[in-house]
Amino acid sequence: MSDIKQQLDNLGIKNPKEVFYNLDYDELIDHELKNGECKLTKCGATAVDTGIFTGRSPKDKYFVYRDPSNKYIAWGDVNHKVTAEVFNELLEVAKEQLSNKSLYVMDVYTGASEASKRKVRFISELAWQAHFVKNMFIRPTKEELKGFSPDFTVLNACKAIDEKYKEHGLNSEVFVMFDVENNIAIIGGTYYGGEMKKGIFSMMNYWLPLEGKLSMHCSANVGKDGDTALFFGLSGTGKTTLSTDPNRRLIGDDEHGWDDEGVFNFEGGCYAKVINLDKESEPEIYAAIKRNALLENVVVDEEGNVDYDDASKTENTRVSYPIEHITNHQPGLKAGHPKNIIFLTADAFGVLPPVSKLSKEQAMYYFLSGYTAKVAGTERGITEPVATFSACFGEAFLPLHPTVYAKLLGEKIDKYGVNVYLVNTGWTGGKYGVGKRMSIKDTRACINAILDGTIENCEFDTTKTFRLKVPKKLGDIDPKVLNPREAWADKDEFDKTRDMLAEMFIENFKKYQTEDSEFDFSEAGPKIGS
Repeated sequence: MSDIKQQLDNLGIKNPKEVFYNLDYDELIDHELKNGECKLTKCGATAVDTGIFTGRSPKDKYFVYRDPSNKYIAWGDVNHKVTAEVFNELLEVAKEQLSNKSLYVMDVYTGASEASKRKVRFISELAWQAHFVKNMFIRPTKEELKGFSPDFTVLNACKAIDEKYKEHGLNSEVFVMFDVENNIAIIGGTYYGGEMKKGIFSMMNYWLPLEGKLSMHCSANVGKDGDTALFFGLSGTGKTTLSTDPNRRLIGDDEHGWDDEGVFNFEGGCYAKVINLDKESEPEIYAAIKRNALLENVVVDEEGNVDYDDASKTENTRVSYPIEHITNHQPGLKAGHPKNIIFLTADAFGVLPPVSKLSKEQAMYYFLSGYTAKVAGTERGITEPVATFSACFGEAFLPLHPTVYAKLLGEKIDKYGVNVYLVNTGWTGGKYGVGKRMSIKDTRACINAILDGTIENCEFDTTKTFRLKVPKKLGDIDPKVLNPREAWADKDEFDKTRDMLAEMFIENFKKYQTEDSEFDFSEAGPKIGS
């Protein structure tokens, strides 16, 4: 322990009262309850409120503008600049906040591949934040902790704020900042645990592509024969639900890498939404909420009962738990190169087919588009869908330009002969308010046909405008559903809606068609009138 105290002193964190180093779960839970940070629920999980921030603060995320990372980072709305001078000033604020306190230090890995993993140290004042880190990252053995020397350090000074943020030219008193060259990050003004999780994801999204390795915002599972599948998709598309399969082992539900050895999880746990959680529809997640799991911002009554339907604190209620809570998980959290890649979209316009086989060029186009369409909310009278485009299905976490990730994906599809499919879990027979949601039975049938290879034996039609290859017949699915125009009663209305959506795709993709673009996959996208 004296070594850790010396290392903290070397960082500039002075006179820690006590240092609690890599506590086990029982110790962490004991500290959470004694400190008054958490409540104990009837199911055995502890529950914490994360304060006024119940989600990430993307406008308060910054990278230090420093050479050479400033040549690689795609500066703009996602990646904001901060000067070294301002960062160093706030680094001192963070150190001062953490000095003379009892501290929790967690040493963990990110990345289950020996060739790609990083050692990360988290330092915080709160036991529950150490618990969150223990859940979400890969837990070293006692032997591995001996002489552990971090590659990257996170100072979570959540109780500190930037009182001079206007003078510093920042967005607010909250700061989440990364100094790439000095391998350190600081957090202030927000207690939300997801800042730590996604912060390290952002760093892996910086490090790995520069080594020719692909980092991905996706879930992954593997079959009995070792066939790996990746599931990309934005929130609400079914990424977690469809990758959780009793016949396949879960590699991970959110963040993965793909190097020369194959696919590997960045994390050692899962971070699931629990709003309206139902035991019957999501039994694996429900069963995972037990001792060692950590609930966030749920409503708990005096007896410790959790009301998952209560969104009074936030719609973004969450639970983190070690992946071992999922019985059917992949040992080692890694597997071979993918056989199939599935892009999930919930198209509330009812235009896209339930399943389409993509060429490599189409795969690049739809990967860069990162499309889904959500229902416009619950306000009375608003029924029109809203299109969302998020590059690589995770633009908020990409420090590099999206085409860097797309190029790597294309190279790997070629090298390993991967099949790529687009699966629509959204509407059919009309847009939201007219048609109906694609049945889970039909979606499962599409996924199963991809995973068992039977879809390769189908005859395919090509749709107009989007020019997607769709099977003429697939199991028991109504052939009219497979070709979305046939499922609409009003064909003229379908054509208008299809062309409207195509225009949205075309407009969104223009940002990738600049003169200095290394490649242009717009030809693989929709063409109105074709």
